[in-house]
Amino acid sequence: MTKPHSTTSPPSLQTITEDNSTLKLKIKGALNAYTTSKIWSDSLTAIKTTKPSQLIVDGSDIYYCDTAGIALFTNLQIRQEQSGGNFKVEGLSDEINKLYKLFDAEQLKEPDISDSIHTENKIEAAGRWGYEAWEEIQVNIIFTGRVTVALIKAMLRPDKIRWKDVFITCEKFGANALFIIALVNFLVGLVIAFQSAVPMKQYGAQIFVADLLVIAYFKELGPLMTAFVVNGRSGSAFAAELGTMKVNEELDALDTMGLDPVPFLVVPKVIASLLMLPLLTVFGNLFGLLGGLVVMFSLGFTLETYLNQLTIAATYGMLISGLFKTLFFAVIIAGVGCLAGMRAAKGPSAVGDAATKAVVVGIVLMIVVDGIFGVKYYILGI
Repeated sequence: MTKPHSTTSPPSLQTITEDNSTLKLKIKGALNAYTTSKIWSDSLTAIKTTKPSQLIVDGSDIYYCDTAGIALFTNLQIRQEQSGGNFKVEGLSDEINKLYKLFDAEQLKEPDISDSIHTENKIEAAGRWGYEAWEEIQVNIIFTGRVTVALIKAMLRPDKIRWKDVFITCEKFGANALFIIALVNFLVGLVIAFQSAVPMKQYGAQIFVADLLVIAYFKELGPLMTAFVVNGRSGSAFAAELGTMKVNEELDALDTMGLDPVPFLVVPKVIASLLMLPLLTVFGNLFGLLGGLVVMFSLGFTLETYLNQLTIAATYGMLISGLFKTLFFAVIIAGVGCLAGMRAAKGPSAVGDAATKAVVVGIVLMIVVDGIFGVKYYILGI
């Protein structure tokens, strides 16, 4: 190893076959990053052609060798052992041999992919899903507790609430959403009235379309449809806002300054949601009934008849029972959206993923809560 690679000539390779089962590779010259590639290629060709049971590398004529040459020896050893043959290096100078012994071929072997792939069975999959679900539940319980404590503290100290942010959020959450809430509920009320009028016509009971519509809207459709629209609009916006702050490390900056993000950022959004969602639901109910009014006009009923039928069917209990659910929907929309944003990962798609998760999880939780209320209202006879 006394000559530098810049002064060495290209090495040569001589292949010697012995007993049709032993292949000797006699290398002469210098092995470095510039000259080893040709020897490497020729050696592999000789091995593929001969397929020896024993491979011997004769390095007695190698006068320079760096890690590129050692990589050649190691690769030949690994290939020969994987094919079930024997491998030996002989004739190396003491200096090259010391370098060669520094590398262990066993540690340089690529892992067997077939051994590393584990097929998950159903029991393992169920356990993994259960564990992940439990972790998700724990995170949501902890966050719900933090928000609840922060809300109680805010109610006890109203002067500490960031009312400016509350009013701004109320405008975005409520006033700016009024048009889409009105449009969606009007169209849904229109469709439901038309669809229910068809079977009721067979029994001459089309007048009771008004009864069906007011009961369905006050107790279920009004709160649920309004909450779905607001969740897709504002819940995703909350997640995107806090997700952007997380990606930009603004939430970390708040922690560094000793400011808890929950009362500072989440509480104003929860308060605004609690204030605005019941009002939006009232508007949603109104426009849903207006959609039914259009259908009743098309069926030949007058405004007075429709209003009288609504008055007979509707009760304050129906309206209040539906509005009471919106308080829980509001907490879900704001809480899930903020939590998804605060848990956003790093990367270009993190904000979009957080917004998507907020919408999906929010819808699922609202349906679950609505089902629970449906069972309770049935038991209580409401």
